[in-house]
Amino acid sequence: MNQARSSGTEQAWAALGGDPALLAHIEPPARGGSGGLLPARLPVMELARSTVAVCSLAAAELAARRTARPVPRVRIDDGAVATAFTSERHLRIDGRAATTFAPLSRFWRTADGWVRTHANYPHHRARLLATLGLPADTPDDTAVETAAASFAGRPSDEIERTVYAAGGLAVAARTPGRWAADPRGAALAGTPLVGRDRIDGAPVRRTAALAGEPLLPAAGLRVLDLTRVIAGPVATRTLALLGADVLRIDAPQLPESPDAHCDTGFGKRSVDLDLGSRSGAAAFDGLLADADVVVIGYRPGSVERFGLTPQALAARRPGLVIGRLSAWGHGPWAGQRGFDSLVQVATGIASAEAAGPGGTPGALPAQALDHGTGCLLAAAVLRALTEQHDEGGSRLVTLSLARTAAWLLDELPARREPDAADPSYDPEKWLTETDGPLGRLRHAVPPVAFEGSPADWSRPPGPLGADAAVWLTA
Repeated sequence: MNQARSSGTEQAWAALGGDPALLAHIEPPARGGSGGLLPARLPVMELARSTVAVCSLAAAELAARRTARPVPRVRIDDGAVATAFTSERHLRIDGRAATTFAPLSRFWRTADGWVRTHANYPHHRARLLATLGLPADTPDDTAVETAAASFAGRPSDEIERTVYAAGGLAVAARTPGRWAADPRGAALAGTPLVGRDRIDGAPVRRTAALAGEPLLPAAGLRVLDLTRVIAGPVATRTLALLGADVLRIDAPQLPESPDAHCDTGFGKRSVDLDLGSRSGAAAFDGLLADADVVVIGYRPGSVERFGLTPQALAARRPGLVIGRLSAWGHGPWAGQRGFDSLVQVATGIASAEAAGPGGTPGALPAQALDHGTGCLLAAAVLRALTEQHDEGGSRLVTLSLARTAAWLLDELPARREPDAADPSYDPEKWLTETDGPLGRLRHAVPPVAFEGSPADWSRPPGPLGADAAVWLTA
């Protein structure tokens, strides 16, 4: 099959190592065509639909393997996909809209182009302000005025280096060609969309067979969730939907957005553990001893300092499936902080989506790198569980936002012209309301669907860090 001409679903399923014959189990989208649901110059809806389709198919495949039944049919609803990919915009918490981007998270004109900063978290904001000579408590309007004046007279690359050196986040806007020629972009050339490795020869450790309806392919599985923000939590939220006992681990000293957690915390429990303390490390060891999956969404080096390399984890828990996610993937920026909006700017997506030459860089109609990579990560974990069920071994799957960006820019079937918004699209059809400890939440319904799949999560999100560090499943 010629990958350059194949659909995004075919490409993604091949990257996951899936049997191409199983693609026949995917029914045509319920809405038919992209319909302008995620309007963009780049094939964003193709990415969204493809990642949800392969995640659904991987779930159906695992359900079939664990029940010794035929693979269920997979259903893709374009409206549900588009709504889920913009879930944070639709979220309401007791009627209040969620906070998305802070005033200092934006594009800035520079002496030679554009730069984008990310300052949603207090520590990133403080570090950005420090490079401008401003204290952390500077009001937003003063900070914006000072930043605009400072950045206007400085080259983009110099701003990027200075802010990153201070521990903040600022990325110069590049074209796709400039990123491809840069050592940071060149390092991704030839790397797979989904890295898949068997990291030891552990014997087959089959999970218990399933029975009854609905078929929950991850029922009885225990997942340690070491992720934050959107992409990683989307992956683990999906595993929770499919029946896994997902326990999110956060460092008590590291701030997280309560609104982001409201959106991505469905189906999970949450505990604070300081892995650098003796008690925290001991609690983690106890959880790891009975875990089936560990998902890590921190930049490379962050958890390794606690001895949590994939090889060490697999040695301590043979037969473990490990999912790894980072912003930049391989190369010089592998250990740098990053977010979807910044990866869009660095890789040339923002340039491709600009309204015209010399204009303000554009943005995708969704945090599509986050949501798409999160769906792919969940699919990769599910496929690794299927392979492990048959062959044993500890498995490692690796993805990055930057590699997903390259897929969107260079490999998916290209659009001939910018997509127009569909005026008939009403997201209300794919929204529901749930009461829970954090209030009444209006949220998107799950886009992952197959015969027998659940229509919603089993539990709403609770307060971060409020649960006990124990497994619910036997």
